[in-house]
Formats: sequence, C-alpha cells, structure tokens
Amino acid sequence: MSQITIRPAVTAEAAALSALCFRSKAHWGYDAEFMAKARAELTIAPELIATGRVLVAVEGGGRLLGIASVAPLARPGEFDLVHMFVEPGVIGGGAGRALFHAAAAMAKAHGGRTLVIQADPNAAQFYRRMGAVDAGDAPSDSIPGRRLPVLHYALA
Repeated sequence: MSQITIRPAVTAEAAALSALCFRSKAHWGYDAEFMAKARAELTIAPELIATGRVLVAVEGGGRLLGIASVAPLARPGEFDLVHMFVEPGVIGGGAGRALFHAAAAMAKAHGGRTLVIQADPNAAQFYRRMGAVDAGDAPSDSIPGRRLPVLHYALA
C-alpha cells in the first residue's frame, strides 16, 4: 500500500463511503438480516459530510481506504466517534490507526476532552490498543436486544 493521507470527505463521496462502511461491517461475518438492520447507521449522508467532521483515509492514487466521523455529545467535552470503518482488504495496514488519531485530534480541536466509542465487539480490541478504556456497554441503535461495548479515549 502506498502512503496514507487523511483529508476531509467531500459530499460527492457519500455513496462510495456508505458502500465502504457496509463492506467493512460485513467483513465480520454478519448475516444478511443483521446487515439490513444496520444499513441506516452505515449510510453516510451528504449532510453529515457537510458538517466538516468526516475524515477519509486515501492512498496515493486517491483510493478510499476508510472513514471516521465525530460529533459533539450533550455533555460538554464529550465527542462521539460516530463512524470508524476501514476497507476490509487494508485492515492492519495503518489506515485505521491514522484515521483514529486524526478523528481524536479533530474532536480535541473542537474542545473535546473525551472521545466516546460505542464499538462493534469485533473492533473493541483495536480501540483498546489505541489507548481507549472500557466504560460499560450500551444498547445497539440498530439491533434490538444487542449490547455494545463502550470505551472512552482521553483527548488530554
């Protein structure tokens, strides 16, 4: 893989980024019913990109490698890591690490002190390696009865 660059997403990339999120989530072996229920949360709307809080990882040729987005939460100083998805074929190649650090820096630049991560269970270990700590669990927004690990990453 060539050099990874992190840059703001552009609205014209919404459909391609949605497809990337879907492929990334499906990488963990979820069945078609699960994926159908998760589709809404995996969709990247142009309006979200327009907030300026969506980042993409691209390689030298411009190929999209991943996406991360953050949003402020109700509690001052807390930001949600809304999206964090990497193209399955490049998982482990550094795009996720680069995106995570860029998303954390963006949240911090907007006054964040804590990045709150509601993680897919398959991705929780990645966030722990980044320095996030377990902070409980929360119900899934898409799958009734499913609980997801919640982690906190200090932005100090």
